[in-house]
Amino acid sequence: MSNPHGPQGSIEEASLQMAVTPPTEQHYRAGLYGLLGALMRSAPDEGTLRHAAALASDVDREHAELALAMNMLALAARHSTPMALREEYHDLFIGLGRGELVPYGSWYQTGFLMEKPLGLLRNDLRRLGFERADDVHEPEDHIAALCEVMALLILDDTPLNEQQAFFDTHIGSWASGFFADLAKAESAVFYRSVARLGTAFIAVEKSYLSLTN
Repeated sequence: MSNPHGPQGSIEEASLQMAVTPPTEQHYRAGLYGLLGALMRSAPDEGTLRHAAALASDVDREHAELALAMNMLALAARHSTPMALREEYHDLFIGLGRGELVPYGSWYQTGFLMEKPLGLLRNDLRRLGFERADDVHEPEDHIAALCEVMALLILDDTPLNEQQAFFDTHIGSWASGFFADLAKAESAVFYRSVARLGTAFIAVEKSYLSLTN
């Protein structure tokens, strides 16, 4: 997912900056969305694992679960290899015909793919100026794509009320259930730490966006 009118820096650069420099609140948010998007888009390569392993949490005590989740993901990344994670990712999300989990918003909200939530999402993406990349063929309501959009909205200084509207409609309504299922999936080992981070971050985002608007 890309925004031709948005910032030039990549999402992975935002997540790396989060790990190695004192970030602003918005860098934290964009960086975590970017990292979740990268981890959910495909099995992490060496670069993504290095980013995850370098996570250093200095969030305040109010968000202790998020800090613990970041540290647990960093630890898991240091003890994982791309080869092992390719197999885990395949079993979780691809499989023979279908993986253990279906990481699409329409599926979680209606029980079917390509339903009304996807149409609503496409309308909002067009309104916000986003275009699907030519080499991407999966529906736009994949959890990775939605995280990438949120990261770009933040980096582009989109007003918080618009961020909240997008989050509430297209992520907050189902992502917590998805990450809860990921946390207990039989094939998940490394991805349990991803699920913990996703669960904690979604909870923080719900609170943050509701308090800032």
